[in-house]
Amino acid sequence: MIKLEHTEVVGWEHAIRGARNPMNSWDKMDSVINDWIEVDVTDEEGVPRKDTVRIHSLDIGPNDLDLMKRLCKAGTDHRKFMRMIVVYVDITAPLYWWKEFDTYKVGTVANSCSTMHKIHAKEFEWDDFSYEHLIRVRDCKLGEPVPTLAMETTINALNHWRGRYLTALKTEDETGLSAKDIWWQMIQLLPTSYNQKRTVMLNYEVLANIYKARKNHKLDEWHVLCEWIESLSYSELITGKKEK
Repeated sequence: MIKLEHTEVVGWEHAIRGARNPMNSWDKMDSVINDWIEVDVTDEEGVPRKDTVRIHSLDIGPNDLDLMKRLCKAGTDHRKFMRMIVVYVDITAPLYWWKEFDTYKVGTVANSCSTMHKIHAKEFEWDDFSYEHLIRVRDCKLGEPVPTLAMETTINALNHWRGRYLTALKTEDETGLSAKDIWWQMIQLLPTSYNQKRTVMLNYEVLANIYKARKNHKLDEWHVLCEWIESLSYSELITGKKEK
């Protein structure tokens, strides 16, 4: 399971201007990145008047798009503008996927929800985990361990130790174990299918590397991420494909 939310792409104007710096070709820029519009406002005295505000818009002109495509084909040394197009997104995904994502250290920043500090904040539920591929009883042979039952046992154990931990925070005498000892039971029982949310900052160059390396990966989560990449503005700069 993977969920991508609150996507925002910024930096187009600076990236295009930077791409034109080597040849001093700023006069050929034909993109409309921001626009001014006239709006009706009311001043402090309640008198209506006209005002202009700057809104974000994105309309890449053919000259600029052609230049960026040619720079992308020329290789990473020439397409430095790709590093200036920044993408923000909230990603919720299992820990086993995050372990692979952490390969991409350069050009990424992430703030994650903390299992160290907040693992006990709520009762554990099935939806806190990625379990869509776990086999049920009806699909197992007689005598085989059942993955969904194993997961249920783990969730019950986590909730048991969570309850003891909350009690131990009040009085250690009642539990016979210190709160820290009980906390370790949750931390070391927690499976890698546990879903964690991170707010991530990337750029188009990083996404190009991810797309090339992961589009045929065996994990479903990478396929969903690559489909999300294809949905970004002017994703053909990342994927090399023709614009849909």
